[in-house]
Amino acid sequence: MKPTRRTVLIAATAALLPSSPAVAAPKSRAAALQPYASYWYPDSLPSGTPGTGITWRSLKSWRPTDDPDLAFNASTVPLAPRFTPAPVNATARAGQARIQSLVSFGPTAANPSQGSATADYYALTHWAYIDELVFWGGSSGEGLILAPNAPIVDAAHRHGVPVLGNVFLPPVAYGGQLRWTRDLVQQDAAGRYPLAERLVAVAEAYGFDGWFVNAETGGGDAALAAGMLGFMRELKSLARAAGQRVTWYDSMTVNGAVSWQGALNSQNEAFFQAADDMFVDFRWTAAKLTSSGQRAGQLGRSRYELWAGVDVEANGWNSSVNWDAIVPRDRAHVVSVGFYRPEWTRNHLPADGRAPSEFHAADDRFWTGRSLDPSRPDGTDSWRAPAVSVADRSTVTTVPFASVFNTGHGLRWYEDGKVTSDAPWNHLGLQDRLPSRRWVVHTEGQRPAVNFDFADAWCGGSSVLVEGELDEPAVVDVYATRLPVTVDTVVELTHRTDAGGVNVELAVAMAEPSGPGATPPYTYLPVNSVNSWQTVSVPLTGLTGTAHAIGIRLTATDGGPVRWRLGGLAVRNAPHTPGAPSGLRITAASGGDLRYAWNPASGDVRHYTLHRLLPDGTRRFLGATCQRAFFAGGLGPEQGERAARFELRAVGELYTTSAPATVTHAW
Repeated sequence: MKPTRRTVLIAATAALLPSSPAVAAPKSRAAALQPYASYWYPDSLPSGTPGTGITWRSLKSWRPTDDPDLAFNASTVPLAPRFTPAPVNATARAGQARIQSLVSFGPTAANPSQGSATADYYALTHWAYIDELVFWGGSSGEGLILAPNAPIVDAAHRHGVPVLGNVFLPPVAYGGQLRWTRDLVQQDAAGRYPLAERLVAVAEAYGFDGWFVNAETGGGDAALAAGMLGFMRELKSLARAAGQRVTWYDSMTVNGAVSWQGALNSQNEAFFQAADDMFVDFRWTAAKLTSSGQRAGQLGRSRYELWAGVDVEANGWNSSVNWDAIVPRDRAHVVSVGFYRPEWTRNHLPADGRAPSEFHAADDRFWTGRSLDPSRPDGTDSWRAPAVSVADRSTVTTVPFASVFNTGHGLRWYEDGKVTSDAPWNHLGLQDRLPSRRWVVHTEGQRPAVNFDFADAWCGGSSVLVEGELDEPAVVDVYATRLPVTVDTVVELTHRTDAGGVNVELAVAMAEPSGPGATPPYTYLPVNSVNSWQTVSVPLTGLTGTAHAIGIRLTATDGGPVRWRLGGLAVRNAPHTPGAPSGLRITAASGGDLRYAWNPASGDVRHYTLHRLLPDGTRRFLGATCQRAFFAGGLGPEQGERAARFELRAVGELYTTSAPATVTHAW
């Protein structure tokens, strides 16, 4: 344990130093149409006036009907069920240690609701190892209670990961005021805790999954601790009734003091019992974690409801961690893992070295390990990556299923292999259900490199690129699945060969592999090799039951290096196109800043795309979202037009698009 950990934490939490790209604060009423993620104080506001671009709000005064940005901030993707396939290595375990991830995706204030015009973003993709995501943030000068923005919740839910908002009561030395703690735990005349009800209502309206409560403002007493305990009990009761959850941070103790224990003990046991989980502060030792796990068992609780804090904010995979105290190799895991600020994988890169490919290379190293293949862990790597200890999960269980391998950010936007916007972007809600085990390659020869690539795509911002000397056939595991297969089931593969000669085969396994790390029992079906983007339909002739895995086998035909690109994969029984949205309208306009809203389309809708139809007949992509409201800024007349025309389409699960709804805006 680093003795300076508390110094690091306090320095960070003063403003939580969210190191995502700075977002310009509104400079005028025109820019104020831009919706941002929501944040509040419990009740009373600071004295003075807020800084530029900051809005002080009281949670006690919040009502969904009065929230002008709710339509932009509410998640629309339900939490998907997950399953655990056979592990890809002999060390990863199911049903033991879990992983919680505390991430600051952006600043507390001025964090755009629906992405922004930069590819420099923490586009988390390794959801398969995560059990709970905390939307970390908050500061005394902006707000203390944060609701996660919709793109993050949508992406997490698509992968079966619940997302918690953050309640942060900061240290006094960094602006924390004890009155805010008292505000949070105030009771009404009937003895109820109105802000507990309000927190549950916010999570329900915004579509996320509960709250992480971190009370670090010192100076309290036993009476305040009793109030906090009563608040937590009521919050947990209300949250459970609403299908939500609550995590407690090891900070305030039962006497009201802030004293980080680094263990489950008599000082914080009551708060653990009033929550679903507890994040154990970084002061833990091996002995403390062992005793904590035992104490949880004595309470009738799972030891894996304790997250042992692992601080990676400063050093990432170079952090010194006693892994055997948490996830030993030779016996049952002791407790679970709580990563503090794994967005280090982005933040440690130089400002001019944060292209998507560079970020994903670092993020893969963090989650998969130095080998970059979870089926082949590097035993000499001092960083025990999650893939080494924790079995991956998948949500690919229903037909139709499709993916264009969109990671949620990109340098351009592609549609049918063509660039329809050359502007960089991020919007995590557009992220696909991505392969959970990246990247497992089965080969007797040289292993090719497999990566998300941003130089070209079929749709969205990225594709999968396989490149290398294929001296032996190579099978790339793409998806672990539980997909029902009938006589009508077809797999559609959109792919392209960029260099070399390669024979492509679809691999489908109708059962689990013989053991951890073994190749699934694939059946191989031929796919035509092409040198330009093409979608090939492959009937699963002769296969019935449940598909457990889908992969690709590549065999070089001329012995030279190969570059092969996978742009899309779909599994369906019949084609499906959603109905068109209706009622497209502009709900607010100021200069070139416009807010749009519409009525939902019929059928299965994955997201909506908004285009501008220019006078010369070309279409320009403006953005996409899973919500039924959208903001576009900085627009203006083009090509001598007097009015701008916009088209909105629904995109289905199979990436088929509806007829457009249209609206015109006069300049």
